[in-house]
Amino acid sequence: MRIIISNKFYYYRGGDCIYCINLEELLKSKGHDVAVFAMDFPENIDNEYAAYFPSKVSFSEGGIKGKINAFRRILSCPEVKSKFRKLIKDFKPDVVHLNNIHSYLSPVLAEIAKENNIRLIWTLHDYKLICPSYCCLRDDRPCELCFNDKFNVVKTKCMKGSILASVIAYIESEFWNRERIQRNVDMFICPSRFLSEKMMQGGYHSSKLKVLPNFSNEKIIDGEISRKNDYYLYVGRLSYEKGMITLLETAKDLDYTLYIAGSGPLEYELKEKYRKNNNIKFLGHLNKENLNNYIKNSKFVVMPSEWYENNPLSGIESLLLGTPLLGAEIGGIPELINDDNGCLFESGNKDSLKSKINLMFSTEYNNGKIAENAYSLYNKERYYEELMKIYN
Repeated sequence: MRIIISNKFYYYRGGDCIYCINLEELLKSKGHDVAVFAMDFPENIDNEYAAYFPSKVSFSEGGIKGKINAFRRILSCPEVKSKFRKLIKDFKPDVVHLNNIHSYLSPVLAEIAKENNIRLIWTLHDYKLICPSYCCLRDDRPCELCFNDKFNVVKTKCMKGSILASVIAYIESEFWNRERIQRNVDMFICPSRFLSEKMMQGGYHSSKLKVLPNFSNEKIIDGEISRKNDYYLYVGRLSYEKGMITLLETAKDLDYTLYIAGSGPLEYELKEKYRKNNNIKFLGHLNKENLNNYIKNSKFVVMPSEWYENNPLSGIESLLLGTPLLGAEIGGIPELINDDNGCLFESGNKDSLKSKINLMFSTEYNNGKIAENAYSLYNKERYYEELMKIYN
């Protein structure tokens, strides 16, 4: 088959980007021809189809002209349409597989694909199609007001706390409304049942929603691992919705050592606030090899989110390394966890988190079995088999 994978960025940035790069590698390994369509961004990986990429736009760069160009891109601009049409004409795909394309590329790609009678698949990495601000958050708490009335984004100013940004998000949601998008998409891939249920709650047809959890491109554990198990680990963005405040306020009063791998908007503030707490250690951003070593040697990985996590890749990869999870009972996190590989706590509840941290340190888990079970669920062969059913 000939497949176009589209995502607004094409480098190791977030879970959506990692998914797309892994998907490209997987499909090519199976003998398919794959083209990529992304925004022309300085950090992009080299790609033979880069000449088709539309130019970079940004709301934060280029002054008024830059903001105007970025706004035009939200509604679809001539450059995006002409370059994507040219790629379709030259590459002649059987399938177009969209990912995070809002704002920088826009859903016009779906319309162009359908104009050319090409099967259109869309993997959802967030809640953009039902929440104009992507994340179902208002005042740092889960919110579903916009599921059936998008004007709430303006009323609450929940897009970056800005009335202008919220108005733009509302215009985008009305321009690319549910009916317009849904008629051009053959199937939405939802990495979690939770996301699928929220999409239906927002009015999308169940017949166009397929639950298919994310995957890893390789088996990253083989047999048992010698573990230190003298600390627990957080992996991810240092931001409020990830539950960082709840986690650190709980961790500072415990005897166990918490390592924190990642960066984000709260990084400096948190480092300053907890610099005298010897049981909290900030590792910053780690390369893959170093991160895997920390995961392998941790007693467990904690996922303290206070927003609707979808199907976090960090959780999947921790399980593949045989490391159990302590997860907040919110979003798609509970779908990763059972009695054999970890436990859940009440999201945002410090007492519940403290109790479960103590429980995790007193519980012995079969690390090899955790990895084996995770591999059976999240390996690339299983994912490929299910994906081919969707593509066809």
